[in-house]
Amino acid sequence: MAVRMIRLRASCAALLLVSFLGTTVPVAAAESVPTTTVLKAARLFDGVHDIVQNAMVIVTGDRIVAVGSGLAIPAGATVLDLGDATLSPGFIDAHTHLTSEFSGNYLADSFAGMRREISEQTLFAASYAKKTLDAGFTFVRDVGAPDLIDVGLRNGINEGLVPGPRMYVATYGIGATGGHFDDTAGFRRGLFGKEAGDAIADGPDDMRKAVRREIKYGADVIKVSMSGGVLSLTDEVDVAQLTFAEISAIVDEAHRLHRKVAVHCHGDTAARVAIRAGVDSIEHGSFLTDETLQLMKKTGTYLVPTNLAVETTGGHPENYPPEIAKKAIAAKTAHDRMFRSAVRIGVKIAFGTDMGVQAHGGNAQEFSLMTGLGMRPIDALRSATSVGADLLGVENRVGTLAPGKLADIIAIPGDPTADIRATERVTMVMKGGQVIKNSRAESGVSRRRAL
Repeated sequence: MAVRMIRLRASCAALLLVSFLGTTVPVAAAESVPTTTVLKAARLFDGVHDIVQNAMVIVTGDRIVAVGSGLAIPAGATVLDLGDATLSPGFIDAHTHLTSEFSGNYLADSFAGMRREISEQTLFAASYAKKTLDAGFTFVRDVGAPDLIDVGLRNGINEGLVPGPRMYVATYGIGATGGHFDDTAGFRRGLFGKEAGDAIADGPDDMRKAVRREIKYGADVIKVSMSGGVLSLTDEVDVAQLTFAEISAIVDEAHRLHRKVAVHCHGDTAARVAIRAGVDSIEHGSFLTDETLQLMKKTGTYLVPTNLAVETTGGHPENYPPEIAKKAIAAKTAHDRMFRSAVRIGVKIAFGTDMGVQAHGGNAQEFSLMTGLGMRPIDALRSATSVGADLLGVENRVGTLAPGKLADIIAIPGDPTADIRATERVTMVMKGGQVIKNSRAESGVSRRRAL
């Protein structure tokens, strides 16, 4: 009743003010007319087809309105001539952890993480988000974070409070007691005041409840630990940690609530169980056999390989405790063979880095690792654009340069199919029609007004 009276008084006051001032007084400022920007470059990769020459993309507001060559430039448009570059859809990283970063010292990072306040860690996360966007990654799927920092970061980016990529978040990852996501495993009983973490569950009913709880607190995607992990202290990296009944309950509940399921999984047996339960993607996949990869091709299950994380850990075991170093070396040895087989067999591969295991902003290093293991450069580019968008279920919004899509566009110097490492030197980033970064403009050579 009190709220209703306050609203009534406010309405009456507004009417009296309008009557006093006259009906011609504007209530709100007129909406601004969307600006038009024309991007020009020597080449264009639309996310699907081979690269074409002498390209233009016309953007009005936050949307692409035309793509092609020799297009008429609208009157009053701002033209950005990006020169010897390739226009591309903004990259999508389907496996990140924007809320943390490995410094190269496992013990120091672990101790610092226990001392740092949540609000302080959130500020670090915001800085990582900006580095990611500046690197040309305009959309990420962030697959696990403590204390709902990922939810707050996503919301802050959406509200324009901090710069960063579009985000799908998983909140806490769901896992079994003593498994890869159980942060208390490997430490003395009671050290952290409780036996298990926020999304640790056992049994199908408990797993189903965990999915509902994740979505309640803002999850766009459900992340699950299906096998042991490299960076956990006590579990075996290739051993299954959930039963078929448990993962089936997760998949059923997540899909019923319109969420996809991403499964952390190194082990082959665990992956087959997860694939038969209907998960959407296998993350890492180090020990997958050709038989399991064939099953993934048949079912349409995506592989998100995270070569960069495997290279960072297995390539530098001296940075980790012995129990982790041993697993990292074994995973890397198996992973390289697995990835080559996945490419040969034709498994759907989406770009993912596991950023956070290494310094943020270096996401594009994944491209050269993929091509070094047998993937064609054009297919590596597709994995981070149209294929990534399909995996995330956002193909109607991003992932290709086409009329009606969000204007998330980057410029890569030269031709990335001739030099894949050019993806590590992105010169222009546009997100939603707004230029976030333009190296050529900073040097004064790319912008002019159309007459």
